[in-house]
Formats: sequence, structure tokens, C-alpha cells
Amino acid sequence: MKVNFDKYTDGLVPAIVQDAQTRVVLMLGYMNAEALTQTQKTRKITFFSRSKQRLWTKGEESGHFLHLLDIKVDCDQDALLVLARPEGPTCHKGSDTCWDMENKSSYGFLTTLESTITERKNERSEGSYVASLFDKGINKIAQKVGEEAVETVIEAKDGNDNLFLNESADLLFHFLILLQAKGFTLDNIVSVLESREK
Repeated sequence: MKVNFDKYTDGLVPAIVQDAQTRVVLMLGYMNAEALTQTQKTRKITFFSRSKQRLWTKGEESGHFLHLLDIKVDCDQDALLVLARPEGPTCHKGSDTCWDMENKSSYGFLTTLESTITERKNERSEGSYVASLFDKGINKIAQKVGEEAVETVIEAKDGNDNLFLNESADLLFHFLILLQAKGFTLDNIVSVLESREK
């Protein structure tokens, strides 16, 4: 890995630290050649502190280390993306990130949909389809997943891709409802899948 530390007069390049699992950006620091070498050697993220004017290992005082998993250099060779596993909160103020954001997995729209299902489950608004399923109980929800699974299989064997995608969406939607009815989330499913990875 070739890094152009000479591009900037202070010999420092920005190092963006990202949680390797959740992909949430945790913090921004600066590394010189010595900090990069130290990070690679100890596997603990080390920066050059501009305020302390010395090498500084994140967590050296708090114990909230950032454990190195990988480092990538950008196309101009003047910035680093550091993939890490955090041990505790990253920010010195106690939050998960230096932007006061939660460090949790996000699956894009599926996470938004999961949140909407949670709201409908908790609010039980009249006229809500999701709320009505929760009112009918686990057996009805499981039955709906079974029905949608059968319909998805039927459409998979036919030639209409639009119908197949719609039935697949219905299956996934009802499966998310079933997960919550059982007290689980997508994170639980991802954990199981990750444990099977070889």
C-alpha cells in the first residue's frame, strides 16, 4: 500500500474510520507514516494527534480501542479508509460515533420498513393492515407467510417476472412482520447467516 504522505506539508493524511461490520463511519483522524506503521504493527488504530503533537492510540486512556481489520488507500493515495472493530464507544464524549450517531447495522429501506412495522405494532392504529395482523396473533401471521411463500413459488415457475417480484416483496414484508411477532429483527437473521460463513 503506497500512501502519499508528502502531498500535505504536515505529512498527515486523513484517516476515516468505519466499523467493518455495520459500515457506520465512527471518526476522522490523521495519520503520518509512523502512525500507519504503528497501527499495522499493533492492530490498534493509532493517529498522529495534532493537539498533542505525538502518536496517539485511540483508547489508550479510555480502553475503548479501535481494532484494525483492514486499511484501504484512495485513488489519489492521500486518504485512508480504516475498517475497524470498536471496543466500546468511539467518541470521547461517550457516543458511538463522533457525529453522535448510533453504531448499528442498516439495511437501507428494509431497516426503514422494519421501523414502520414496529410503529404499527406498537400504535395499533385503526385501519392499519400490519396492526390487524398483530391483533390476529402469531398463527395468522405465520399463515400469511406460508401463503405468500406458496404464491412466490408458483410465480417463480411462470414467466411473469413482475408477478414474481411482487409476490417476493409480499413474502419479505410478511416475513418481517413474523420476525417481530417472534421478538426478532433482521439483525438476528444476519447474525445466523454470518455464523455460517466459511
